[in-house]
Amino acid sequence: MTNRITQRLFTRLRPSGCLASSPSRLSFTRRSSSSARLPPHERSFPAYFVRGGTSNGLVIREDVLPAYGGSSGAADVETIQARAAAWTPVLVPAMGSPDPQHGRQLDGMGSGVSSTSKICVISPPANDTEGKDRDVNFTFVQVGIRDGRLDLAGNCGNMISAVGPLAFDLGFGGHVGNDGEALVRIFNTNTKKFIQSRFRVAGDPPRFCPDGNYAIDGVPGTHSRITMSFVRPAGAKTGAQNGLPTGNPVDLLSRRPGEEPSIPASLVDVSNPGVFVLGSSLGLTEKEGAEDIVLQDVSKAIETDAELKATVDHLRREGASRMGMDPDTESVPKIVILFPPPSSTAGEASAMDIRCVALSMGQVHKAVPLTLALCLGAAARIPGTLAAELVTESQSTDKNGSGSGTIVIGHPSGRVDVGTTLDETNGTILSAELHRTARVMMEGKVFY
Repeated sequence: MTNRITQRLFTRLRPSGCLASSPSRLSFTRRSSSSARLPPHERSFPAYFVRGGTSNGLVIREDVLPAYGGSSGAADVETIQARAAAWTPVLVPAMGSPDPQHGRQLDGMGSGVSSTSKICVISPPANDTEGKDRDVNFTFVQVGIRDGRLDLAGNCGNMISAVGPLAFDLGFGGHVGNDGEALVRIFNTNTKKFIQSRFRVAGDPPRFCPDGNYAIDGVPGTHSRITMSFVRPAGAKTGAQNGLPTGNPVDLLSRRPGEEPSIPASLVDVSNPGVFVLGSSLGLTEKEGAEDIVLQDVSKAIETDAELKATVDHLRREGASRMGMDPDTESVPKIVILFPPPSSTAGEASAMDIRCVALSMGQVHKAVPLTLALCLGAAARIPGTLAAELVTESQSTDKNGSGSGTIVIGHPSGRVDVGTTLDETNGTILSAELHRTARVMMEGKVFY
């Protein structure tokens, strides 16, 4: 395994876009604490800059980062805290944080929005026991734009789409089937969940090839499709195997601190936990005479209305407390505002089952975080949740095949399909499936 990883450690892009191995002068040497005392122009680490779904960020081998103690596959609280402490002096300046005044990360690899301030840290299985059920360990890191805080609480469905292909090309492992697709088994240390990634490969030896005709909303052009199957994704952070941390499909939350609970909310933990509320509960409904609400208008309203944004943030925090989570951790749970599908024309209505606007790290997301889309798709199949009620209403007049387990979710940038497989005997969520695309855009040294 070690020799294979060493041989395939460095890759560069052919003009066609397929990865091929090549020599590199970069050195993979674990950072030491003394490196932080070097001037910035001498501090660097090797990394890949990638797009995963509708996000982009860095992919880094764990063995080039400062040691923290413990196994790369562990996800206990102490290990997560140790990782954050050890990695902060390296990863925070690399992304251009903290940037409290401007929030643009112009002095680093980030670009001032939550979906582009992300890092994936990967490592091979730590021992033979881990190697039996995974090919790569993956830790997701969200970097705070203004405060420079490393948040390792949750997973990222978009960025993980790049993990499988890159891990395969680096020699971590994987299996190539007769259909020309590779399968890589990923273990996410943040949530202690397994994900199976399937993607197109080409060449001899086979490598990930991003060329294809599959398109996703929010990304121009077409690429090869990456299919991610999240195995038994319920209870990622709370342990609630039925996906309902409080045991209720709907709870009541207060609109403001000190007020009586009055806002219905579904608190669901599948892949990443989410607080789901209805747009109508927040006064976000169609204006008189208007055909239908526009999600982009909702996004603008939240960003420009300080009182509304404060209400949304309070609901997220109270939902976190109800789920037994830390309300000060911005990355999880996230809050998602739900709307019925568009009703202006039958054609538009048949294209979606439900619509949403999500907030991530205090910002309105331009699309929807993939793990939240997965959570919403699963919630739509849990009886009694707000999502299930909206989907049931839409399907009562439109039979578009969604009863098969696929939920079509509309968001401000387009749509995303989420497939969920349930155990019909007890309602357990066995798996959830998403389709994305990804591309390695650059490899080299990142100076910090």
